[in-house]
Amino acid sequence: MNTNTSNQVLNHRYQIIRELSRQTGRRTLLALDLETQRQVVVKILYLGQDFDWQDLKLFERESIILKNLHHPQIPNYLDYFEFDATNDKGFGLVQTYIEAQSLEAQLQAGRRFSEDEVKELAKSLLVILDYLHEQEPPIIHRDIKPSNILLTNRSGNSVGEVYLVDFGSVQNIAAQEGGTITVVGTYGYMPPEQFGGRTKPASDLYSLGATLIYIMTGLHPTELPQQDLHIQFCQAIDASQEFASWLEWMVEPSLEKRFTSAKIALAAIENPPARTNLVKDSNQPLNKPLETKIRLIKTPEKLEIILPPTGFGIGLITLISCLTPIAIGSPFFSQMLAQTHAFIAFIVWLLQISAIAFVGFLILSAIDKRTRLQLQSNQMNIVNEIFGFTWQSYETITIYDIAQITVVYDTYETRLKENLFIFNQNKLVFDFDTYSNLTTLEREWLAAEISNWLKLQMS
Repeated sequence: MNTNTSNQVLNHRYQIIRELSRQTGRRTLLALDLETQRQVVVKILYLGQDFDWQDLKLFERESIILKNLHHPQIPNYLDYFEFDATNDKGFGLVQTYIEAQSLEAQLQAGRRFSEDEVKELAKSLLVILDYLHEQEPPIIHRDIKPSNILLTNRSGNSVGEVYLVDFGSVQNIAAQEGGTITVVGTYGYMPPEQFGGRTKPASDLYSLGATLIYIMTGLHPTELPQQDLHIQFCQAIDASQEFASWLEWMVEPSLEKRFTSAKIALAAIENPPARTNLVKDSNQPLNKPLETKIRLIKTPEKLEIILPPTGFGIGLITLISCLTPIAIGSPFFSQMLAQTHAFIAFIVWLLQISAIAFVGFLILSAIDKRTRLQLQSNQMNIVNEIFGFTWQSYETITIYDIAQITVVYDTYETRLKENLFIFNQNKLVFDFDTYSNLTTLEREWLAAEISNWLKLQMS
């Protein structure tokens, strides 16, 4: 079938007017329904040489899901048919035709949007997503992007009527839990979890957030810099701090830290929660982790954090293993003591005694060494303790010089390491991981507690 020729009729009913879009093995056509005399959209999937059974599965899923959706901003399902022509065989899906330009086309034509218009657009799309995600089971679009959003001409103060189209990548939770993993979507608009073939309703929120960033910056998400998978867009947009914060929540790469539903995102758009690297509300300390051995003593005049021993880590075990032959006296050292000058023998003996003492200290530190971080009204002290013996690590630090409590994320190959630091006038004065092996929850809890007690902002 030559779809470039108008007036051809599909399924004895749909007269082709023109082609709207084309992909390998697929066509989207504008046609006239000869029975109703209304224009419709006919999506065609061909069973040609490039045919993939997965494409048919998605095509059929789209028709089944659209058939059960009834929303004024989503195309209505009209018909589904098979065709068998001279040179072609395939399937057709008929939907209502929405006479509107895509958001992508309008942006390419030079249309620009104010922050209020972007908010209005976002709210309208969130209402659609809320409808989809509230279905049983929830329906996930998986391919939200500017070309799949239609927008009629604006009128007055309205941004225009908004429509979400192209459900060719749609998935419901039931289909996902069936075990088949299909990675679909558009690079730049896909959240990290979607690359693994597993999506949640919050995955659509990421795609919507990336779309809104594109509208405001004029740059495709892949053209913006990234840091630890976070899109760095704040410097490229002209928006209020509150709306920029809301967008950061939308495109949070961690599924657990993103808005969990369209309803929550919609409720937060005018008054988003503050963004910090650690907790959602820096004024509310995190609960103490259940299994932590860290002790915390807090009064209005004093905050004391008692860190437990580090235990035997890989680094410590390696160091003890290297020192042990020297400490116990290897045959090499015994022979040297017997054959060398008395002074050299004394040096070797002294080295052996030092190694014994150092190994003993390392073992005792792993077992019993505790570090006390003491914050008082005007100073900070770091005190170490082993079996009742105490010593101070640093000189006293003036409390009003402490300017920052921060968690720093350093990536090395595939490992993610987190450290909790205290800085004094941009100089590192305390690294928690030097004194104790902390879990992520312990870092977040301590950072929140210290920041609240000092009335500092976390960063």
